[in-house]
Amino acid sequence: MRQFLSEADIEQIDETGRRILTTVGIRILDKQMLDRLRASGAQVEPADGRARLPDGWIDRQLASAPDRFTLFSRDGQNDLDLGSGQVYFGNGGRAFQILDLATGGFRPTMLRDVANTAALVEQLSHIRFYIIACQAYDLAPDAYHLNDFFHALLHTNKHVMGGVDNLEGARQMVELAEDVAGGNAPLRQRPFVSVMTNPISPLTVDGESIKILEFLTSRGIPVTFAPAPISGATAPATLAGTLAQLHAEALAGAALVQFMSPGTPVMYGSVPMTMDLRTMDLAVGSVETAMLNTCCVALAHRYRLPIYASAGLTDAKQPDIQAGFEKGVSNLLLGRAGADFVHLAAGMLDSGNSISYEQYVIDDEIIGMVERLLRGVTINAETLALECIERVGPGGNYVTEEHTVEHMFSEFFYPKLAVREQYDRWVGRGAPTPLIRAQSVVDEILDEHAHRLDPAAVKGLRSRFPRIVDV
Repeated sequence: MRQFLSEADIEQIDETGRRILTTVGIRILDKQMLDRLRASGAQVEPADGRARLPDGWIDRQLASAPDRFTLFSRDGQNDLDLGSGQVYFGNGGRAFQILDLATGGFRPTMLRDVANTAALVEQLSHIRFYIIACQAYDLAPDAYHLNDFFHALLHTNKHVMGGVDNLEGARQMVELAEDVAGGNAPLRQRPFVSVMTNPISPLTVDGESIKILEFLTSRGIPVTFAPAPISGATAPATLAGTLAQLHAEALAGAALVQFMSPGTPVMYGSVPMTMDLRTMDLAVGSVETAMLNTCCVALAHRYRLPIYASAGLTDAKQPDIQAGFEKGVSNLLLGRAGADFVHLAAGMLDSGNSISYEQYVIDDEIIGMVERLLRGVTINAETLALECIERVGPGGNYVTEEHTVEHMFSEFFYPKLAVREQYDRWVGRGAPTPLIRAQSVVDEILDEHAHRLDPAAVKGLRSRFPRIVDV
């Protein structure tokens, strides 16, 4: 596959990103952190909070960043071995509305949507981790994260990631997770939760994010520091300029995490986006957004850092043809590039503002196709099938051959939604479309899904955390 960047291109972007950190610097809106950075060799301007990070300083910090680590599932069935060369796809988070296909319109997202999307992810085999999917408008802000993570853990055993808005929210999440794990030590050993934070592009880190990162790293929680620059708005209009700025922000974030707590599992964060500069509308489903994220994989792997990358976004407002081709292109590109942890790949619509239950099911099928492509063609004596070919000979057929039966399920991806049957048979069954089939899958999963925490444990959690609410 022809890559977007040559080795020389990667080196040039890397050099530019590092030069941004040494000459322009990054603004850090936390005086205590600035004082610590100055003492460690960074050049600090207290007047505007800018820290310039020399090459040697960056290298010293990144030397302690692990190049391989595991984000665990609670039951061990979906552990994510980051840095191993495996590609894992998951959903995206913090949307504020949901498409209700029963009414054809949008409504604000509620806590029950966190529970339902976690339940869907639990049952959809190609979506390998769960990110807190949406804003719960029926909750008071001071109880967001406690309830987000509780209902996520209640409805899925897969790894759970979320963003936290403030230090109190981070404390709620960690205390809950430690209680579920049986203490801090078991959670450190097998972290089944993680957190993403976002700098403010261009080149700014707010004080609350610093406090959140310091707290999380002190408790052994894996993190990612994920810049989300928008080309032409919060980053240069050129793709190369956006990559250089994002690289500077991502390297600074990974280095700051290691400065706070050496050895903490951290991913290189990548959430670049574009706009339609003719109208100033966000264009996250653009081919350029997919290109930017694909390029970031090479930049992260230059430093042997697992990457938190973005794919599967669309600007479509409903599950339609546009959603299909935008999602398919970006998911395939990021998969082929070898991205470790691909978020936003499932469930998202409307430039990341909305979710759809049915879209989760459709995206699971798209991801399944991508995973089959990534598996490639297995070449060995058994798959080359010379003996079988000799046995069948000219003019025969392979339908009843033992070789066919042995390989029919391992060799092919069988979609659950796509239409493959003959036209007359399809019409006779009511002409179901992939979207109609997806609605049936959603109903089946949500009707049959069971809780994933022991009832006694749930009772204890509700007693210790009285602000947990039902859905």
